[in-house]
Amino acid sequence: MAEIVFQVSPSVDNDVLNALFATAWANHVATDFQPMLKHSLLYVCAYHAEQLVGFVKVAWDGGIHGFILDTTVHRNFQHQGIGVQLVQTATAAAREQGIDWLHVDYEPHLHAFYEKCGFVPTLAGLINLRKS
Repeated sequence: MAEIVFQVSPSVDNDVLNALFATAWANHVATDFQPMLKHSLLYVCAYHAEQLVGFVKVAWDGGIHGFILDTTVHRNFQHQGIGVQLVQTATAAAREQGIDWLHVDYEPHLHAFYEKCGFVPTLAGLINLRKS
């Protein structure tokens, strides 16, 4: 894997995030990410040199439940373990913030990916962060 640095909730602007999402999602529409980042518990950015190559955020209910959203890796950096590390970094950071349960919803073709990240298959995709 290329030298990748993971940072929890660094300052990141819309242009950089939109450039990343445009490489990974065919139908991405330019978005103002700032309100979502502001209301998230945390987010994790992955950088190669100074280029943003990965992103995931953890939304939350204001209590003990967090929700993995927007797991994204630049198309030139996919299949190198960056996505798994993003989610694992977000999981550890959420645990440190007092989250007990981390949820994720995903399409069937992503089952193996989220299993590698430590999620136990349930109807909701759930991790008990106090026992893992």
